[in-house]
Amino acid sequence: MDLDQLHTFLEIVRLKSFSKAAQTCFRTQPAISAQVRQLEQELNASLFERLGTRIALTPAGRIVAEYAAQILDLRRCAQDAINELERQPRGELIIAANEATCIYVLPKVFSEYKKQFPNVQLLVDRAYGSHVVDAVMDKLADFGITQLPVQEKKVQLVRIHSDEIGLLVPGGHPLAREASVRCGELTRFPLLLPKSGNTRNRLNSWLEPVEDSIQISMELDSTEMIKRFVMAGLGLSFLAASHCPEELESGALVLISLAPEPMVRQLGLIYRKDKALSKAALGFIQVVREYAGQNQQGGQGAGRGNMA
Repeated sequence: MDLDQLHTFLEIVRLKSFSKAAQTCFRTQPAISAQVRQLEQELNASLFERLGTRIALTPAGRIVAEYAAQILDLRRCAQDAINELERQPRGELIIAANEATCIYVLPKVFSEYKKQFPNVQLLVDRAYGSHVVDAVMDKLADFGITQLPVQEKKVQLVRIHSDEIGLLVPGGHPLAREASVRCGELTRFPLLLPKSGNTRNRLNSWLEPVEDSIQISMELDSTEMIKRFVMAGLGLSFLAASHCPEELESGALVLISLAPEPMVRQLGLIYRKDKALSKAALGFIQVVREYAGQNQQGGQGAGRGNMA
């Protein structure tokens, strides 16, 4: 077996699809199927079960997946150790985070890091909610940035950013002048809710007292769609203050605190406790500590008094 075969195999495992793995590996599907057959012949074992249109690992496949990840991780560690011999760190860091965090919290981090470590390539793996933790634990990402708390005990956590999730309304809406809002006041308005993730789970709990009365108009998985649809009058939604600084400053949108207690969002940088940290990785942690969220305009709180 060779490292390329193992990489292809793990891509199929990660994506649960031969066709998707072919795209990420820049090969044809017959080519990666041939690699898997060669690996199975060498190991004298079947690695995948075909379940209709789905695939699943066989017991032998699960064993190979575990050791293949370790082999490729050791290869990366060896490369990192060689890179450390040079005065200027090289290599790559893979960061798992959702799109909104990359757009609104991390631009200054990425910019400053590239100034300090110009030869280290930053790769962003777009992931959501628990998938960020999974990517770190499965060694598919070096670091993850996700909403806290995180239940996984095998990750090291660095708190890097906090802001407030509030009710998002258009600038002229009847609720726009309110300092805070309770869930019972929203039953007469259509709501646009995030499709999934930690924020959705917290909103479900907040809306639970009126869950039989609320009007869920749409479920969306894009921060930009949420903002545009609220401005278009399609419904009210919920968003972190740091995700709409320009719209709040212009008055196109207003963010209102949730009552009885504000919904504060904490973001953390996570990485495996057993991860050997290179100079490049240590540098990333330091830059995140110093610069996360600094690209925002004005305050981070919700409510009319904090929209600048």
